[in-house]
Amino acid sequence: MSPWGRCPLVEDSFSRLGSQSNVYGLTALAGPGGGPGGGPGGLLAAALKGKVLLFRYLQLRPRLRPLAREMQFTYIPVDAEIVSIDSFPKSPPQRGLVVGITFIKDSGDKPSPFLNIYCDYEPGCEFDLDSVAQSCLNLELRFTPFQLCHAQVRVGERLETVFLLSGNDPGIHLYRENPGSHQFEEQPVQLLFPELQDVPSNVLWLDVQPVPGSGHRLSALGCQSGFVRVARVDQDSRAVLQSWSVQLDGPISTVLLFPLPPEPHGEGKDPEDRWSLLVSSALEAAVVYRRILRRGLAEPLELPGSSGSDAVVCAKVTDVDFDGAAEILLGTYGQELLCYKYFGANSGGSGQFRPLWARRFPSPLLALEPLDLTGDGLREIAVVCLGGLHVLQHSLEPTARLLRERLRRELENREKQRENREKELEKREKAEEKREEAEEEREEAEEERGAGPRPPSPPESK
Repeated sequence: MSPWGRCPLVEDSFSRLGSQSNVYGLTALAGPGGGPGGGPGGLLAAALKGKVLLFRYLQLRPRLRPLAREMQFTYIPVDAEIVSIDSFPKSPPQRGLVVGITFIKDSGDKPSPFLNIYCDYEPGCEFDLDSVAQSCLNLELRFTPFQLCHAQVRVGERLETVFLLSGNDPGIHLYRENPGSHQFEEQPVQLLFPELQDVPSNVLWLDVQPVPGSGHRLSALGCQSGFVRVARVDQDSRAVLQSWSVQLDGPISTVLLFPLPPEPHGEGKDPEDRWSLLVSSALEAAVVYRRILRRGLAEPLELPGSSGSDAVVCAKVTDVDFDGAAEILLGTYGQELLCYKYFGANSGGSGQFRPLWARRFPSPLLALEPLDLTGDGLREIAVVCLGGLHVLQHSLEPTARLLRERLRRELENREKQRENREKELEKREKAEEKREEAEEEREEAEEERGAGPRPPSPPESK
């Protein structure tokens, strides 16, 4: 019997790309407000032959309609091949959407790589993608680009969001906005990210996450040689506090940092103790290194069945079943989307990941992106395959049943809390009454002791 259950998601739409995409060809767009709460977001999917597709849902009464249209980003030649794409909203108090696209132009004998950064500074146009696409900074590269991603970094008292681009030099390159000239410039990566220098091989995937409440960040990178490194860095001093590394077989397709839920017996209640690392490889099964700040990279936990559907090409960590704990999604070249859930350790045992469900697609998977596209609070899952862009949504009936059940539990909990408050209030009132009665009895006793014995009556005279 197969351990895989049925996928609870249904396909809502499919959009063809002009040509094949790749593992770096999908990025999420912030909503109109520039952040997670700014309304429904969108997607940019890049095809190798220089085309970029914008996907969004539009409110066309009486329902939402999916819209996919080609975006005309300037300074991308018709013979260019897009390698990677990324976007982010600027860190407050700045406003604006930034899009980065790397491509290779066929210049005859020697291909020429470029990085285009798009950003519009005109008031009112900061998040207008059509305006952003026409405002371009074109940078020629001295290396072949790979993954383009972004990360927040603290500079003084404010946060900045910067581009990080891996290349075949091998190295990681930092692009930061100059506030004076309003232009992005390459700066030495060791100035802000000392943990990302001196890489032994081409970095295929990079992930940087802040550790909330600590002033620290975690950086993980996976290389073409199979080398994996994780570092903990102080955001203010840039000091590398801890570093772990491991050598695996085969190219590393993904590294993702994420927190595990706490164990039932109490381990992992400290938020810092819950950080874990997902590593997927082109040749081996995907593994999770649990609680890396305590254990490092010494105890890999294999995801069962992850090596049985060809190479794992892409991965994401997101809450699929609305229980507050993130599940792992793996996209494979064997045309399957696999979902895993973590089950905590029982007394005397150890926690493990178990297969939750699997879904098959008509072509190999290349990229994943969970994102609320419709503004209903539920994250859709965008899947880029060789054939195009699939958007999966949660089935309405099971989601409605779950919502009703959650509301029923919430009402029951509130009723219990109200009853507990009333009982506590009643208990306090009874305790107050007993205290007052005891106080009255004490006062009466003191009065009796203060009065003393009554003197004898004088004898009657004869």
